[in-house]
Amino acid sequence: MIAKTQTAFGRSLGRKAKSLPWWLSAAVAAIGLLILLPVAALIGIAAEGDAEIWPHLIANVLPASIIDTLALLTGIGIVAGSMGITAAWLVTAHRFPGRGILVWLLPLPLAVPTYITAYIYVEVFDSAGLVQMALRDLMGWRSRTDYWFPEVRSLPGCILVMSAVLYPYIYIAARAMFLTQSASMLEVARTLGASRIKLFRIIALPLARPALAVGVSLALLEALNDIGASEYLGVRTLTVSVYTTWLNRGSLPGAAQIACVMLAFVMGLILIERYGRRDRRYAASPKRHRNVHPVPLRGARRWAATVLCTVPVVLGFILPTAFLLRETFRGSLFGQFDAEFLAHFLTTIGLSVFATCVVLLLAVVLVSSARLSKGPLTAGALFIGGLGYAVPGTVLALGLMTPLVGIDNLIGTLWRSLTGERLGLLLMGAAGGIVIAYVIRFLSIATGSLSAGLDRVSPSLEDAARTLGASRREMVRRIQLPLMRPALASAALLIFVDCIKELPATLLLRPLNTETLSTLVYTYASRGRFEDGSLAALVIVLVGLVPVIQLVRSAESRPRTEEGLDSSATSFSGLDDRP
Repeated sequence: MIAKTQTAFGRSLGRKAKSLPWWLSAAVAAIGLLILLPVAALIGIAAEGDAEIWPHLIANVLPASIIDTLALLTGIGIVAGSMGITAAWLVTAHRFPGRGILVWLLPLPLAVPTYITAYIYVEVFDSAGLVQMALRDLMGWRSRTDYWFPEVRSLPGCILVMSAVLYPYIYIAARAMFLTQSASMLEVARTLGASRIKLFRIIALPLARPALAVGVSLALLEALNDIGASEYLGVRTLTVSVYTTWLNRGSLPGAAQIACVMLAFVMGLILIERYGRRDRRYAASPKRHRNVHPVPLRGARRWAATVLCTVPVVLGFILPTAFLLRETFRGSLFGQFDAEFLAHFLTTIGLSVFATCVVLLLAVVLVSSARLSKGPLTAGALFIGGLGYAVPGTVLALGLMTPLVGIDNLIGTLWRSLTGERLGLLLMGAAGGIVIAYVIRFLSIATGSLSAGLDRVSPSLEDAARTLGASRREMVRRIQLPLMRPALASAALLIFVDCIKELPATLLLRPLNTETLSTLVYTYASRGRFEDGSLAALVIVLVGLVPVIQLVRSAESRPRTEEGLDSSATSFSGLDDRP
């Protein structure tokens, strides 16, 4: 009887909580419209374009761009997936020399942007790079006709370079799932005669498929968002085609039409990710659940495991960081840290901090509203907010350009009618467009993290607060916000670093005479003097190391439960399908 009364009371509380104040409903709707604004503007620009542009794009631009994009994404999926899954399984299920340090080193390439890695690999492995010059001096070769060396500025080179940086997305998701798999299940398979390879292929890998789908999708979305690496390595992806069509050819409608094709690719990746996670749920009993304990490897296998796990770290982190340190010290680039460099650094930090604060504020509004009300408005806004990360920065910049200029003109007209003076560009002239692009793109990181944190909290806490007469504002301030603090901290670190590394949106939306660290590195590389930008690149990497190390520390120290580790691997992705 008591249980029935509590259930009925809880349902009555739920009914009361479904309605939101009009101002909060308006805020939730405005956030959803903000995410949809660039997409709607993009479609409008593409529809208004000259009808003659589309046949030209189909005949001369899109075929090569689509082929290169598909080939690049397929190659990264295979290479980065192999790196991440292999390393995750080895460090989780086996013991071998160097395993303890490799657990910490394997995620570190997340701190290195893809475009910086591409610039470094060209400096090291190109025909005029360090490696080939050393080979020519050592072997007495005079020109490239005397020998063969793999070409870095090529599609295979781009696949390898980007995979070396993007594999941690897959590694983190795979390791999280491998850690949560039941040891007893694997032991039963071993008693039935399953070898280590068969154990991995038949049991461990299929159980990890939902998380792997998220990790691979994240890596591919990052590759699709990239513009610096693919352009520098000579791969004409759809992102590069949007950039060149817009700026080099001066055709905004043509760039918008290519961007619409990119959106189709993005939706395809999301559908593939959802298909990979369809109807896949795995839960072990918390009373009898035992985590996998690493098994020592013997003989040559132990050293082979060390090599397999060390190679990705060397390619994705040690080589780029060592090159940046070498160039910074060799060229005495610390002297660049003058007033001008400090201004660029403070601009980068200021934009990133401001955007992070705005993202966290909007995420708290969305997640708290969805927690207080289960209506279609909050569910729809939360879903739309989760799609922002899937929209490439180039597409965001293209879609935001026209609306932001229109808003600036409207504000300027009103100001002139009131004061008689010209106001100028308020949003586009003061880097407001960059902040808005950051907010739209990275809002899903915060909403995913906060939703995962609150989903693990029992609703009975909120029910108890309601019985004591707590208002909605008190519920958020005294119950939800304290419970969301760990998720807020981790989301803030990830968003801050992503803002610092973001190149496409920053490059296209920055005001005149405004530089960030990422655009400064791009400017040096486009002039063929990347080594002069090593200090700025090194600062980006060092700043990015802080949240990555914190993420590893949190994952390694967290209790090994399926709920905790799986959510930590997937909630920041923005691809989670929670309402």
